[in-house]
Amino acid sequence: MVNRYERLNRLLELLAERGQLEVEAVAAEFATSVATIRRDLDHLARQQLLTRTRGGAVANSVAYDLPMRYKAARNPTQKQRIAAAAARLVPNRAVVGLNGGTTTTELARTLATSPELTQLTVVTNALNIANELTVRRHIKLVVTGGVARPQSYELIGPLGASVLDQLAIDITFLGVDALDPVHGARAHDEGEASINRLLAKRARRVVIVADGSKLTAHAFAKICSIDEVETLVTDDTAPADALERITGAGVRVLHA
Repeated sequence: MVNRYERLNRLLELLAERGQLEVEAVAAEFATSVATIRRDLDHLARQQLLTRTRGGAVANSVAYDLPMRYKAARNPTQKQRIAAAAARLVPNRAVVGLNGGTTTTELARTLATSPELTQLTVVTNALNIANELTVRRHIKLVVTGGVARPQSYELIGPLGASVLDQLAIDITFLGVDALDPVHGARAHDEGEASINRLLAKRARRVVIVADGSKLTAHAFAKICSIDEVETLVTDDTAPADALERITGAGVRVLHA
């Protein structure tokens, strides 16, 4: 049985694909009641993720991206495995950079609860990660500053640069929307890409944490080139040909 988070995710995905939805058609497609779909669309409208119409909904005119609270329910097992493998790359007392994203959020939780890591410094531009880590006494938390982007909870803009320019990071973990040898690591939003680029530049090591779907995806804005990436941590859904091209570009690949 599909739970509500999964249904909300799917509604947003369909809306992104089609531009508009009709309640009765979606109810039949989901094999659920019209009343349930109406309630779901009303809920998403209150979150300003769509605009309700008579009998359905249309996508908002703003650039479309699934907010973190809905994406978090997608592929949780793979993200947990990737996070566990990535956490093993972190030595105690390291300075760790984390951008926003569901996989990096899972990594933050893994780092916070690892018995081997008794002292860490975490630098992040993600408000949700900062919220989770601020209560961890063994973690020194540095937040970049900037303007909050509601779709991803990331702080973006030039305010973050003034903080990052003063820091040295041991290892930055980046969640990305796309990764390939030609175009490098990329994000859908140019503001996110800009601050993520700085997180990468300030680090001695850059590690991409991404499930296999990101290796065949395309995204608008460049974060960093492939030769700036030391390691990719991915899962068993990663296509073999994509992995071959990435390893051929000199990136170490770890399978979660």
